[in-house]
Amino acid sequence: MQDWTTGFLQAFVTLLVIMDPFGGLPVFMTLTRDYDDQRTRKSAHRAVFVSLVLMIVFLFIGQPLLHFFGISLFSFQVGGGLILLVIGVAYVLDITWGKDRDYSKDIIIPMATPLIAGPGAITALILLVNQYGYWIPLLGVLAVLFLFWLFLYNAKYIKRVIGYQGLEILSRIMGLILVALAIEMIRSAGWRGAIQ
Repeated sequence: MQDWTTGFLQAFVTLLVIMDPFGGLPVFMTLTRDYDDQRTRKSAHRAVFVSLVLMIVFLFIGQPLLHFFGISLFSFQVGGGLILLVIGVAYVLDITWGKDRDYSKDIIIPMATPLIAGPGAITALILLVNQYGYWIPLLGVLAVLFLFWLFLYNAKYIKRVIGYQGLEILSRIMGLILVALAIEMIRSAGWRGAIQ
């Protein structure tokens, strides 16, 4: 029971800092700034639902996909750790890439993916499945997505309480934790490679 609880907490915290609802909330509020309350909440439902579908798909086909392409878990863990490291540094230093696009008609693409169910979250999910099997990562995903949904659904209230600056501070802290997790992931992959 203790191992199950520890595993769930590790999966939950890992996915939480990668998916980062604190960092996603300002983006959601910006994208829905011209929406009424009903449309904003409908967008929150859709974004989280699409993210859930994507995460469940990769939960079950992620490892077979790696085997199909002949990618070892060691290589994937190092590569995934490097991606998470870059994402974490970007969170901490507030670095953005790519061009601004107009998502006024539908925000599902930037919110559901890559913001919520992005490469970092999918990478972590596949590695968690290898470590804990399917059920613990699945419950971790459900818990984080529920939390994300709460944030998006109550975006306007949260903004009033802590404001953009508070969200920025929380997002930077999550980024710092993510950097540490990424380094640990790369380090543990190195130990496994040395043992093999």
